[in-house]
Amino acid sequence: MPTAAASPPAPRRRAAAPRPELKLRMRVTLGDTNAIGPGKVALLEAVHEHHSISAAAKSLGMSYRRAWLLVDELNRALKSPAVTTAAGGANGGGTALTEVGLRLVALYRDIEAQAQHHCRDDIAKLLALVAR
Repeated sequence: MPTAAASPPAPRRRAAAPRPELKLRMRVTLGDTNAIGPGKVALLEAVHEHHSISAAAKSLGMSYRRAWLLVDELNRALKSPAVTTAAGGANGGGTALTEVGLRLVALYRDIEAQAQHHCRDDIAKLLALVAR
Protein backbone atom coordinates (compact mmCIF):
# COMPACT_ATOMS: atom_id res chain seq x y z
CA MET A 1 0.00 0.00 0.00
CA PRO A 2 1.36 3.40 -0.86
CA THR A 3 1.69 5.79 2.02
CA ALA A 4 0.29 9.25 1.75
CA ALA A 5 2.77 12.05 2.14
CA ALA A 6 2.29 13.90 5.38
CA SER A 7 1.22 17.46 4.87
CA PRO A 8 3.36 20.08 6.53
CA PRO A 9 1.99 21.43 9.79
CA ALA A 10 -0.10 24.54 9.51
CA PRO A 11 1.85 27.67 10.38
CA ARG A 12 1.27 28.78 13.94
CA ARG A 13 -0.46 32.04 14.37
CA ARG A 14 1.37 34.41 16.57
CA ALA A 15 -0.75 35.49 19.50
CA ALA A 16 -1.49 39.17 19.47
CA ALA A 17 0.60 40.99 22.02
CA PRO A 18 -1.49 42.44 24.81
CA ARG A 19 -2.06 46.15 24.56
CA PRO A 20 -0.89 48.26 27.47
CA GLU A 21 -3.69 49.54 29.62
CA LEU A 22 -3.77 52.02 32.48
CA LYS A 23 -5.64 50.96 35.60
CA LEU A 24 -6.21 53.56 38.26
CA ARG A 25 -5.94 52.15 41.78
CA MET A 26 -7.43 54.84 43.95
CA ARG A 27 -7.46 54.37 47.72
CA VAL A 28 -8.78 56.36 50.63
CA THR A 29 -6.76 55.61 53.75
CA LEU A 30 -7.66 56.20 57.35
CA GLY A 31 -4.50 55.74 59.38
CA ASP A 32 -3.20 52.28 58.51
CA THR A 33 -6.56 51.18 57.13
CA ASN A 34 -7.46 51.19 53.44
CA ALA A 35 -10.95 52.53 54.01
CA ILE A 36 -12.00 52.59 50.34
CA GLY A 37 -10.25 51.00 47.40
CA PRO A 38 -10.83 49.04 44.21
CA GLY A 39 -11.35 45.70 45.96
CA LYS A 40 -13.93 47.04 48.39
CA VAL A 41 -15.78 48.88 45.62
CA ALA A 42 -15.85 45.70 43.48
CA LEU A 43 -17.18 43.82 46.52
CA LEU A 44 -19.91 46.44 47.05
CA GLU A 45 -20.90 46.11 43.39
CA ALA A 46 -21.07 42.32 43.73
CA VAL A 47 -23.13 42.57 46.94
CA HIS A 48 -25.52 44.91 45.13
CA GLU A 49 -25.83 42.44 42.26
CA HIS A 50 -26.20 39.26 44.36
CA HIS A 51 -27.85 40.62 47.55
CA SER A 52 -25.55 38.33 49.51
CA ILE A 53 -22.04 38.61 50.91
CA SER A 54 -21.52 34.89 50.34
CA ALA A 55 -22.60 35.01 46.69
CA ALA A 56 -20.64 38.23 46.13
CA ALA A 57 -17.52 36.63 47.59
CA LYS A 58 -17.96 33.55 45.41
CA SER A 59 -18.38 35.68 42.27
CA LEU A 60 -15.09 37.45 43.07
CA GLY A 61 -13.21 34.26 43.95
CA MET A 62 -12.71 35.14 47.61
CA SER A 63 -13.72 33.45 50.82
CA TYR A 64 -16.83 34.48 52.68
CA ARG A 65 -14.69 35.34 55.70
CA ARG A 66 -12.48 37.68 53.67
CA ALA A 67 -15.52 39.39 52.14
CA TRP A 68 -17.20 39.75 55.52
CA LEU A 69 -14.03 41.26 57.03
CA LEU A 70 -13.75 43.75 54.15
CA VAL A 71 -17.40 44.80 54.52
CA ASP A 72 -16.98 45.13 58.29
CA GLU A 73 -13.79 47.19 57.88
CA LEU A 74 -15.50 49.43 55.32
CA ASN A 75 -18.59 49.93 57.47
CA ARG A 76 -16.43 50.85 60.49
CA ALA A 77 -14.43 53.36 58.41
CA LEU A 78 -17.52 55.24 57.20
CA LYS A 79 -19.72 57.68 59.11
CA SER A 80 -22.70 55.50 58.13
CA PRO A 81 -22.59 51.86 56.98
CA ALA A 82 -22.42 51.00 53.27
CA VAL A 83 -23.95 47.54 53.73
CA THR A 84 -26.82 46.23 55.81
CA THR A 85 -27.57 42.58 56.44
CA ALA A 86 -30.73 40.81 57.53
CA ALA A 87 -30.50 37.51 59.38
CA GLY A 88 -31.80 34.40 57.64
CA GLY A 89 -35.12 32.89 58.48
CA ALA A 90 -38.36 32.15 56.68
CA ASN A 91 -37.59 34.78 54.04
CA GLY A 92 -33.87 33.91 53.84
CA GLY A 93 -32.35 37.20 55.00
CA GLY A 94 -30.13 39.08 52.63
CA THR A 95 -27.69 41.91 52.17
CA ALA A 96 -28.17 45.31 50.57
CA LEU A 97 -26.24 48.49 49.98
CA THR A 98 -27.43 51.50 51.89
CA GLU A 99 -27.78 54.91 50.27
CA VAL A 100 -24.23 55.58 51.49
CA GLY A 101 -23.01 52.39 49.81
CA LEU A 102 -24.71 53.23 46.53
CA ARG A 103 -23.34 56.78 46.66
CA LEU A 104 -19.83 55.55 47.49
CA VAL A 105 -19.75 53.23 44.46
CA ALA A 106 -21.15 55.92 42.15
CA LEU A 107 -18.66 58.56 43.37
CA TYR A 108 -15.70 56.16 43.15
CA ARG A 109 -16.53 55.10 39.59
CA ASP A 110 -17.26 58.72 38.57
CA ILE A 111 -13.87 59.89 39.89
CA GLU A 112 -12.17 57.08 37.97
CA ALA A 113 -13.98 58.01 34.75
CA GLN A 114 -13.24 61.71 35.15
CA ALA A 115 -9.56 61.05 35.83
CA GLN A 116 -9.32 58.81 32.75
CA HIS A 117 -11.09 61.40 30.62
CA HIS A 118 -9.19 64.47 31.80
CA CYS A 119 -5.82 62.72 31.65
CA ARG A 120 -6.41 60.84 28.37
CA ASP A 121 -3.66 62.66 26.42
CA ASP A 122 -1.04 62.06 29.11
CA ILE A 123 -2.25 58.46 29.55
CA ALA A 124 -1.80 57.89 25.80
CA LYS A 125 1.75 59.30 25.99
CA LEU A 126 2.55 57.12 28.97
CA LEU A 127 1.19 53.97 27.33
CA ALA A 128 3.16 54.76 24.16
CA LEU A 129 6.33 54.21 26.22
CA VAL A 130 5.38 50.61 26.98
CA ALA A 131 6.76 47.86 24.71
CA ARG A 132 4.17 46.00 22.70
